[in-house]
Amino acid sequence: MDLEAIYENVERRDIQNTTGPQTQSHGQDEGKGLKRRGSRCLVLITVGLGLICVLLLVFIILQHVTITAERDLIKSYKNTVEELNQTINSLDNCTDLMTEKHQLQNNFNSLSQKKLELETRVKDLTAEKNQLQGNFNSLSQKKLELESKVTSLSEELKKEASKGGCFFMSSELKSWSDSRQYCMDRGGDFVIINTEEKQRHISSFTTERVWIGLSDREQEGIMKWVDNSPLKQGFWFKGEPNNSGGDEDCIELNYNRETLNSWNDRSCSNKIKGICEK
Repeated sequence: MDLEAIYENVERRDIQNTTGPQTQSHGQDEGKGLKRRGSRCLVLITVGLGLICVLLLVFIILQHVTITAERDLIKSYKNTVEELNQTINSLDNCTDLMTEKHQLQNNFNSLSQKKLELETRVKDLTAEKNQLQGNFNSLSQKKLELESKVTSLSEELKKEASKGGCFFMSSELKSWSDSRQYCMDRGGDFVIINTEEKQRHISSFTTERVWIGLSDREQEGIMKWVDNSPLKQGFWFKGEPNNSGGDEDCIELNYNRETLNSWNDRSCSNKIKGICEK
């Protein structure tokens, strides 16, 4: 509105200049008013330009703040992304660690099972060791008993030797009767075994079946030695005598290192060697 008033005043001044001097004084008054109005407009324009500059400055500052904030936000996003990447990598490492943990747990369980098996095995071996120790102690006791019996047998043999007795085996395979005759032709007779020590001694040097001086030829089931003394203690195989076939009347000592009981009845006509005693 002020600019339009200025333009109108300028036009009026030009018109007045054309109308003549009669209006010159009146025009000077109007010119002064126009100058005052023009100064006011310049102030207003300056103020407006200042406001515009201030607004531009504020706008620039706001833009700078906004850009800085966006830059900080972008930087924050980048940091967040890096942290997320690190977290993902850490999770990958955690996955590997969990896998390794499961593997170690499986190995631990396997070792625990083997430990239990070994402990069971140790217990079994300990029990077996105790049993073997018991058997060893029992065998040691039996060894002592056998040593005692050997000593007793040696003493018995010494006594027999002092009486002039000795044993020998026939060199030919003969029937029971012929083998006895072989012994008698050499000043002896079939051996008579009436003690456990003598049974052990005779068994210790025989390596085959041999006749001994025992039979039930006179009466079935009544065993007698060649000196007509009755049998008091026998060393029979299990199930013997059984008189198999009805004609087993003579007794043999069968070679057997594993058992003391080695007597068997068989037919007197069978041909084997015999043990003689003189």
